[in-house]
Amino acid sequence: MSGPDFEAKCINSSDIITILAAEGVQFLLSGEGKVPLSACDGKTTCLFFSANWCRACRNSIPKLVELYETLRRRSEKIEILLISFDHNENEFREHFKHMPWLAVPFDVNLNRRLSNRYHVKHMPSLIPLTSDDQISIEEDLIRLIEDYGPEAFPFTKSRREELKASDAGMLEGGKLQDLLAHNGRDYVISKDGTKVLVSELVGKTIGLYFGAHWCPPCHTFAAQLLEAYNDHHQIASKEQDFEIIFISTDRDLKEFNLSLESMPWLAIPYSDKTRNDLCRIFNIKGIPSLVLIGADGKMVGTNGRAIICSYGAKAFPFTKSKVGELEAALRKEGDALPRQVKDIKHEHLLKLDMAKAYQCDSCKVRGRFWAFSCDVCDYDLHPACIEEAS
Repeated sequence: MSGPDFEAKCINSSDIITILAAEGVQFLLSGEGKVPLSACDGKTTCLFFSANWCRACRNSIPKLVELYETLRRRSEKIEILLISFDHNENEFREHFKHMPWLAVPFDVNLNRRLSNRYHVKHMPSLIPLTSDDQISIEEDLIRLIEDYGPEAFPFTKSRREELKASDAGMLEGGKLQDLLAHNGRDYVISKDGTKVLVSELVGKTIGLYFGAHWCPPCHTFAAQLLEAYNDHHQIASKEQDFEIIFISTDRDLKEFNLSLESMPWLAIPYSDKTRNDLCRIFNIKGIPSLVLIGADGKMVGTNGRAIICSYGAKAFPFTKSKVGELEAALRKEGDALPRQVKDIKHEHLLKLDMAKAYQCDSCKVRGRFWAFSCDVCDYDLHPACIEEAS
């Protein structure tokens, strides 16, 4: 039972009590004992197909508990029924003890019949039912909850479309506060805990840096980003303001603090769900990643990592036209250089090459782009350091 089930399901939840009663189920289980089937009356009821032996199921429970408890505090009419795919009663009880909702009493054959009735193709699977209307579920509800949390309720197609439209509006951009602020938090933080109002960042070019302390490539890119950040701020005028916001994908607060300690820029607080929202909005599939937001609040691009690695601070404000100017200047510079030279400092012929980064073996200064390199040994020279043999 693996792989997402994208088959549309239209289910009327008023059937669930009738179905269970017809199957001989006389009661449901809570953490405190037996409860009547009528406990689901008038509520949006979700069937949770899960098992203790399934790691993905166990991993989904904390997010689902958060959703359930938040909606109950809001007095929303929701109930969840665990339908267990565990191998025996003991495994079922071990699994159920972590859940604040209800469960169908353990019965392997009954649970298999319910799985077939509701076309369950994978685990965990969460199928919402309703006594008032029909809900069409065309995508994995567990994923929807992971993405949107309690805001996904009541899990209808129209609600899903509203959420996606909101994401599209933020992606289109124009309002930095909508992207970075959330639920009364109108600031980002620095590594010493200082709060910087999001309103103070309006009008600046913003880099949203998605990274984590546990990720080795992030350490490498962070060093390149830091170099570009410092280079820009050494020469920038007020009209060229550039700020970076760290969007952590660290596994816990300790790792987040370790990440932030090494950064001179700002961050979204670790406890804030905006971190997850931004990953979803910008479709972040891997780290490190750098999304660039222009001074007008609109997205410049999601390829900031490649731009920084290639051009550093020279590419500011990182627009397509600016990158095009740099590429044209590089081509012109390369056209003016010889294809190969014989330098008096090296025994082999040196050929013109393009390198993102290298260290000149003459002046020992780091170089970018054009270099004269040896095909025989590891030797590189800046074009300016060439002393041609007569």
